[in-house]
Amino acid sequence: MKNNPVNWLLFIGLSFVWGSSFILMKEGMKALSSFQVASIRIVSAGLVLLPIAIMSIRLIPRKLMVYVFLSGTLGSLLPAYLFCYAEQQVDSGLAGVLNSLTPIFVILSGALFFNYRTSLIKIVGICIALSGSIMLFFVQPNFKEENNLFHILLIIIATALYGYNVNMVHKRLKQIPSLRITAVAMLLNAIPAMMVLFFSGYFNQNLFAKENLIASGYSAILGIFGSALATIFFYMLLKRAGSVFASMVTYGIPIVALFWGVLYGEVVGWKQVLGMLVILLGVFVANSPLFQKRTLQNTT
Repeated sequence: MKNNPVNWLLFIGLSFVWGSSFILMKEGMKALSSFQVASIRIVSAGLVLLPIAIMSIRLIPRKLMVYVFLSGTLGSLLPAYLFCYAEQQVDSGLAGVLNSLTPIFVILSGALFFNYRTSLIKIVGICIALSGSIMLFFVQPNFKEENNLFHILLIIIATALYGYNVNMVHKRLKQIPSLRITAVAMLLNAIPAMMVLFFSGYFNQNLFAKENLIASGYSAILGIFGSALATIFFYMLLKRAGSVFASMVTYGIPIVALFWGVLYGEVVGWKQVLGMLVILLGVFVANSPLFQKRTLQNTT
């Protein structure tokens, strides 16, 4: 199933869209605050999916509605604010690399909260990936002058939320169509996002000023493509290929994110590349099909 061409097409498309989202956040924050960019992202995603949400909301069992809402909160709303706030101090390329910790948190949350079995090799992979993220923190440009540990921790928390959400959707909402989950989840979470946008003072600004229009446009693109459409495709991939393979889309995200970062003049030296490779090595070890097959053979 994982070798299906459609799965790989979804994989590549998601890598590009989500890998580009980090630089779009930077562009949006040139004129707007981090909370405004994140709010517009969620609200625009909810609006574009509004017609589908209205048709779908009655088709979701009430007992599962809380999981649908949580999938939007944990998989989109909270990470949107965490990433935007963090990128005030963290380069978009570094944010994209740290996002590759998501598969590690898929494994950790699966073992801690969903009773999934975790092998020794997965634990080794987790340790390698975490050492890579620590390395990335210490090799930041101007590390001594600008201690960004707090902002990096926000990104790590966001990836932990992603990891938990992947397992929750895979276990609790497997029978509900991906489009239905995404549309209703985005609509429900657009309500608190609109409240944040209102109280942030966004509507008190001159919204027709060129810089505000451009920043709002980038934020809306981020919501329509990076949240609405990408989330639909991600849930499709999740159901077609499983939680581990779907989370491995983060292999491609840092490559795209670093490409945009270099293009925009962000500092990416060999030390940053080394840290990224260590993280990806840990993710590969933890998710290696070869090791998975051996583990299955040993448990049968």
